[in-house]
Amino acid sequence: MTSAQPLPDYERIIMKENRYDDADFFKKYSEMTRSRLGLAGAGEWAELEKILPDFEGRTLLDLGCGYGWHCKYAAEHGASRIVGIDISHKMLETARSINSHDCIQYCQSAMEDLDFAPGSFDIVFSSLAFHYIQDFSSLVSHISQWLRKGGDFVFSVEHPVFTAQGSQNWYCDKEGNILHFPVDNYYYEGKREAIFLDEKVGKYHRTLTTYLETLLQNGFEIRHVIEPQPPENMMDIPGMKDEMRRPMMLLIGAVKG
Repeated sequence: MTSAQPLPDYERIIMKENRYDDADFFKKYSEMTRSRLGLAGAGEWAELEKILPDFEGRTLLDLGCGYGWHCKYAAEHGASRIVGIDISHKMLETARSINSHDCIQYCQSAMEDLDFAPGSFDIVFSSLAFHYIQDFSSLVSHISQWLRKGGDFVFSVEHPVFTAQGSQNWYCDKEGNILHFPVDNYYYEGKREAIFLDEKVGKYHRTLTTYLETLLQNGFEIRHVIEPQPPENMMDIPGMKDEMRRPMMLLIGAVKG
């Protein structure tokens, strides 16, 4: 395991624009089930937890840590040092308030601006953040360097089927009944204007091939590829049954070879 190293002063980095520090947008986000209930309110958690590595005595980098739920989980499962990175000041304020721990250090930065010494971490994790990143290939190259040999890389993203068309809205008839979910321009990767929490948000679409091949080209061995279905205990939530009609998320677990 790599010894702990001082963290650069990311608070001084000029921050990239982000929607989560907009007061109205953040208020809407804070009212989501996953924001109120934490991991128990995340539909993908039951499957994601299954592919998480052993945290005992290991160092973790959480990219796009948000409220810090996964950081706290790792701390409670024996991680020795955790660095949670998020671009949003409001996210980190909440993380420090509700998910603090002696071994967790929360820092504000865009993940594209990070710079760590080779082999700084045993585990790199990210939850639903990489679809906000334009240059995925460069980021994965850096992650490969930051991880020690045999280190774990686990992340979730919005599924390429979900990001392809852009708006991420169901296609409905005149009465508002769902007809289908549109998938269009799948092979044209790049920025999309999505509607999230009734607001326009920029996200980046890339194919399943790109996600997997980028890992392979950077020396990772892929261990898990999961398209999580909504759990049975959430089926009574309005709209949840419709989530069986198309994949919304993609979970990937890999090891640095």
